[in-house]
Amino acid sequence: MIASATLALEYKASAEDIARTCHAHPTLSEAFKEAALASYGKTINF
Repeated sequence: MIASATLALEYKASAEDIARTCHAHPTLSEAFKEAALASYGKTINF
């Protein structure tokens, strides 16, 4: 999860950018994606 956050900070990624990237399931990095989705009102699990 730290790697995902570091990458997002380095490239100034928006929540939408983070949400659109691939995250393995089930892992903690998937929680990072779900947090990004939730931050701009998108459905988390559909």
